[in-house]
Amino acid sequence: MRIGIDARFYGSLGKGLGRYTERLITYLEQIVSADEFVVFLRQENWEHYTPANPRFTKQLADYRWYGFAEQHQMPRLIRRAGIDLMHYPHFNVPILAPTPFIVTIHDLILTHFPTRRATTLGPLTYWMKQLAYRVTLSRAVSRAAHILTVSNFTKQDIQQYFGYDPKKITVTYEAVDSLPAPATDDAALVRGVGIAGQYVLYVGNAYPHKNLEQFIAFLNALPPKFANLSLVVVCKSDYFLERFRAQVLEAGLGSRVIFPGYVNDATLGALYRQAHAYVFPSLYEGFGLPPLEAMAQGTPVISSNAACMQEVLGNAAIYFNPKDVRGMLAALERLEDGAFRQAKILASKQWIQRYSWRALAEQTNAVYHRVSPNHT
Repeated sequence: MRIGIDARFYGSLGKGLGRYTERLITYLEQIVSADEFVVFLRQENWEHYTPANPRFTKQLADYRWYGFAEQHQMPRLIRRAGIDLMHYPHFNVPILAPTPFIVTIHDLILTHFPTRRATTLGPLTYWMKQLAYRVTLSRAVSRAAHILTVSNFTKQDIQQYFGYDPKKITVTYEAVDSLPAPATDDAALVRGVGIAGQYVLYVGNAYPHKNLEQFIAFLNALPPKFANLSLVVVCKSDYFLERFRAQVLEAGLGSRVIFPGYVNDATLGALYRQAHAYVFPSLYEGFGLPPLEAMAQGTPVISSNAACMQEVLGNAAIYFNPKDVRGMLAALERLEDGAFRQAKILASKQWIQRYSWRALAEQTNAVYHRVSPNHT
């Protein structure tokens, strides 16, 4: 069987989706011994991937995401490559997709949060893109030979929204990436990005559904004993982060919120390990990797109880209603109990053992074989 993977999001270029695609291919290479795989890449990430298995080859597909060429040129390229089955790791499946395919739907965020707060586009352009999103997503889900998703929550969300047989949907959990081992200079690495004193940490993006505005109310409501507690937000600069930064300054909290920008993995690991807690106020997630990364580094996690979070984090996190700042404060207070804090750290280290990129690749490969009529 000749399987194609649309890896135009591969690597850091595609953020969380890029990491998913990269890890899937990495671990497929370790387990595949019979099929052939064609990995479709853009020029921007062409050099980021070198096949480690002779059954994997690269194919240039330098077509912009969500663009005209994606709809018209990508199908021709797939046909010329002789693909039996395609895997699209995102909903942007060409409407004229020429082969049977499976699609990974990570979440329905754009369906649940269709707000112009989440875009820099003008009203007409935004409306047109929303319409295109809904049409593309609906056709991808209806035509897919099978759907992969990353949590039972999202599986149920897809079922409720589209009404499909649950047997058509398989959950393949993502996993935690390893970070460099603890260094003797963790504290120095943290100081090196301008952080001093006790802090709570947020790592992720600043999209509206992440609910970062709640941090402003949280900091304003901290009792006197937390007067020196600061917030560290690790996020690449974009329109949404700059909007949040402006809100922080307007609230007079510029000295309490630190934006170190992009940090390397060694510094990120140190930031997790030195944090008093990792706080995740999101209103909606399909999976949510950063809290698991924090758990892997021995950092207590205070998380929203919305969407999939209790499924993904289990009994290892402390939960709060993301619309109620009092819950965030109460969770922080609970960590003042040393025995409780250590119990949560131990539970976290045990909990993350259930997640494996290799298992995700094995489950995905099994779906390839189950749905392909050409497999022998």
